[in-house]
Amino acid sequence: MISYQAPHWLPGGHAQTIYPLLIKGHVPPYRRERWDTPDGDFIDLDWIDGASDAPLVVLFHGLEGSSASHYAISLMHSVKRQDWSGVVVHFRGCSGEPNRLPRAYHSGDSEEIDWILRRLRGRFPQRSIHAAGVSLGGNALLKWLGEQGSAAAVAITSAAAVCAPLDLTASGHQLGRGFNRIYSQRFLRTMKRNAALKLARFPGCIDEQRMLAARSLYEFDDVFTAPLHGFLGVEDYWRRASSKPLLGSICAPTLLLNARNDPFMPTTALPQASEVARAVTLELPDEGGHVGFVTGRLPGQLSWLSQRLLHYFGTGV
Repeated sequence: MISYQAPHWLPGGHAQTIYPLLIKGHVPPYRRERWDTPDGDFIDLDWIDGASDAPLVVLFHGLEGSSASHYAISLMHSVKRQDWSGVVVHFRGCSGEPNRLPRAYHSGDSEEIDWILRRLRGRFPQRSIHAAGVSLGGNALLKWLGEQGSAAAVAITSAAAVCAPLDLTASGHQLGRGFNRIYSQRFLRTMKRNAALKLARFPGCIDEQRMLAARSLYEFDDVFTAPLHGFLGVEDYWRRASSKPLLGSICAPTLLLNARNDPFMPTTALPQASEVARAVTLELPDEGGHVGFVTGRLPGQLSWLSQRLLHYFGTGV
């Protein structure tokens, strides 16, 4: 029986700051598998094995995320308890080992999503496959869904996107304001460290001085993410990689879940019902923060999100 409890949010619900108190390092028993990519690179996938004919839940993580992220741990534990199968797909360079090429990953990496999901479908032609994307991974997944239209049904049964930065320009500028700078500075520390490692292996691939001097995601994306992935600059990247203009073209059953108090997205940038396709279930709760959705008594629980996703994948509502 797939079910989830009605939420009773704790104030804020920003799991970035409180999830260590809730998860306590209980990483599921993953089985790691490496795939070579069509361009000579590799990605790592962490698997939870269930019944051979059970549905498969595929998770695309957020910026600087991994299979150890709080939402991945919670979802994969829920998948295991249900005897489904699950896999956390690591974007390039996010599995603990540097990738082989100068390129990394980005918010609009729908081509990467495409070959991964099609390979999974070829491997499991008879199984239900449900794709979930969180934050950056959610935007990339929604972009793929919109680009594919009806063809997405060849690869997946249904999809869900959680707290996706649908409008990267609005989200990027939002993260550069006020208290949100705490989040962006946290991202910048790890992103700069990874960029420095890439520079050591590929000298001259970006402007090192500009990268080190970047004080915002806008500046970092302009010097690193955009040029490494074929964009003219940060504004070109944010515009072309945003999924919001494609939401009306989605044909596969899709849950779009985003809290109205998500600090990464201004409320004015959230989509209206008229901006999404009929196949999209638009769910915008007042509380939940950015991938938080913490419920219960303090210190709270992180189980609501995984319950909601599995309920949708199992019932379509």
